[in-house]
Amino acid sequence: MRQEIRNEVFDEERALYNVKDVDIIGTTFAGPQDGESALKEARDISLTDCGFSLRYPLWHTKGFTMDRVKMDELTRAAIWYSSDGQIRDSKLGGIKVFRECSNIVIEHSEIDSLEFGWNCHNMRMTDCTLHSEYPFLNGSDITIKGLTFTGKYPFQYVNNLTVEDSVLDTKDAFWNSKNVTVKNSVIKGEYLAWYSENLTLINCKIIGTQPLCYCKGLKMIDCTMVDCDLAFEYSEVQAEIKGNVLSIKNPKSGKIVCDSVGEIIREDAVVECTGEVVIRPGCHCVMNKAA
Repeated sequence: MRQEIRNEVFDEERALYNVKDVDIIGTTFAGPQDGESALKEARDISLTDCGFSLRYPLWHTKGFTMDRVKMDELTRAAIWYSSDGQIRDSKLGGIKVFRECSNIVIEHSEIDSLEFGWNCHNMRMTDCTLHSEYPFLNGSDITIKGLTFTGKYPFQYVNNLTVEDSVLDTKDAFWNSKNVTVKNSVIKGEYLAWYSENLTLINCKIIGTQPLCYCKGLKMIDCTMVDCDLAFEYSEVQAEIKGNVLSIKNPKSGKIVCDSVGEIIREDAVVECTGEVVIRPGCHCVMNKAA
């Protein structure tokens, strides 16, 4: 039999430690005792219309759902070392919301959390907003659709990631990432995806200076590039780009096909660079600067 806890207030240390098979409804975790770890080691719980304002509430929790839950900025390091969770229609605040978690689904939620999702695996996000720095660091097997992201340094050192139908307003995204596919998305920011390996961009708009340098196995299909200068330096790349690229510098290998290029720079290379730049018939290259 499942237990129900309804319309209660808890603020003591480990208030519901190791509870099992519990539905928690309309309950607040806050108060003058300022206790930590309210639901540590909980198993198979649901949280509906609840509010949190205490630290470390769901650590080592296995099997949980959260519907219409609000965690404010005081709910630091809220969900760590936990697994098998589903979060819907919620607002998650506070630094370091997720860490070392697995099998997590987040839908239709708003998240404002620095250092979000470090070392997390098997995560899926759908129709969410996220403001963060260094989100998903060292994560793997992540699927994202319909994300609106603002912040810096997302997806560094991630492995096996898919992003679709998203808008990323950022800087230094996808650095050192491996096996990433981004579809039907806008990526705005400086220094995109340096040192990445096996990054595929399909029908994406790339905006910002010095993108896609030092890449291995880079593929671009039907993408556009806006305000992109000094692109592809020392990258292994196969790219089909619609429209203009401001400048391309020393691509290491492969072929870049586009409608026009403001400048092709082949100088001062520290490695052999044989990458080919092809202008589509009927289009033109404004300037071709070669060593």
